[in-house]
Amino acid sequence: MSTVAEMEPLTSGASNRIIPILRVLRKSLIFIQSIFLALLLVLFPRRRPSSSSTSADSSASSNSSKRRSMWRLEEEDTLRRRALAEVIDMTVDGDTRCRWSTSLFFGVKRNALFCRSWFPLHDDLKGILVIIHGLNEHGGRYAHFAKQLNSSNFGVYAMDWIGHGGSDGLHGYVPSLDHVVADTGAFLEKIKSDNPGVPCFLFGHSTGGAVVLKAASYPRIQEMVEGIVLTSPALRVKPAHPIVAALAPIVSLVAPRFQFKGANKRGIPVSRDPAALLAKYSDPLVYTGPIRVRTGHEILRISSYLMRNIKSVTVPFFVLHGTADRVTDPLASQDLYNEAASKFKDIRLYEGFLHDLLFEPEREEIAQEIIDWMETKLAAGF
Repeated sequence: MSTVAEMEPLTSGASNRIIPILRVLRKSLIFIQSIFLALLLVLFPRRRPSSSSTSADSSASSNSSKRRSMWRLEEEDTLRRRALAEVIDMTVDGDTRCRWSTSLFFGVKRNALFCRSWFPLHDDLKGILVIIHGLNEHGGRYAHFAKQLNSSNFGVYAMDWIGHGGSDGLHGYVPSLDHVVADTGAFLEKIKSDNPGVPCFLFGHSTGGAVVLKAASYPRIQEMVEGIVLTSPALRVKPAHPIVAALAPIVSLVAPRFQFKGANKRGIPVSRDPAALLAKYSDPLVYTGPIRVRTGHEILRISSYLMRNIKSVTVPFFVLHGTADRVTDPLASQDLYNEAASKFKDIRLYEGFLHDLLFEPEREEIAQEIIDWMETKLAAGF
């Protein structure tokens, strides 16, 4: 597979070469200055002179009151999102030929995580697919995929991560992707307990793909699944600027919830279907604000971990990626396929397709390829 990069024509004028460099340097200096000032404000907050301990007590009381106010606002936002998640129509075009339900699952940090399930009306299941959605979205977006899986006798579960969809947490904020990995394992254990003897697969999209791949690297979780399916996985993720990678670990500690506009990829098309784009970005449960520093740092961290350990991957997997994806790197998916030690593995690269493969115009054909792969894996018996 080859990629073609668009390049601006070179000129012979020295000013045309120097001015862009100066602009980049100027932006870099402004960025560094902004981060430095933010760190100063966090580490050395302005203090008013106090003549008595009463003033200090008043200040402490004020800070405590602000924290309580922030907690209340976060709780109110969670309840609002959960109420919206509850009323989402989980059928497709009013089709009632499935049993669906919603529930709360308490994760490893005792956060309430919003979950959905779709099952065929009969009980003759081939298997179960557990969906781990991508960054900023939620499991309810996969109802169409779930319907197609149900029609092939697969049951479906989906779990909203912390800070996403109807789950607890500040919208769009992920304090630790390792916690999401652990929640995925715990959720899978519950599903296996509720459905004894039914083979299970894990599915992850984008950052959810990174979560699923890391979860399946643990023997305890790998033993519970027949295989994993990854669409557009977040591997070899690079920040918008090298300075971001250098400062992210520090800023994520002192100001983890800070929204960093410079790292936001909003505006990059993720589907060739205009209706799918409109539905995504008008969905109140989809987070569309700037990425939060800790969230971005966690993505860089898990991506780096996976690429360092790519040769130790042994779980059966099917990775799918669009060659025109500008959010995650299709070449990294190719490297995963080439270098992973898994004996049962497959890859599908879709020429010219974008990031959200299951929301592309060819979504049904892509979903069918996933179903065919799972059926092939079950028939293989290993």
